[in-house]
Amino acid sequence: MAPVVPMPQAGTAAQASTAPMHFGESAFRLALNEDAMATEKLAEGIRQFVADAIALERWIDELKAAR
Repeated sequence: MAPVVPMPQAGTAAQASTAPMHFGESAFRLALNEDAMATEKLAEGIRQFVADAIALERWIDELKAAR
């Protein structure tokens, strides 16, 4: 059986020494493009946002028509 690995805690995460990352647009686009999961999750989020916006517009139109 594999050993149990402790999960990070909020207190220890706050103490982590991670330096802020500074990207120009071209460096950001390159880094995003190299991370397939980030690219897919961003695209998925945009598609869902658009679908929700369309549904909201339809719902508002239905409410207006019902008056």
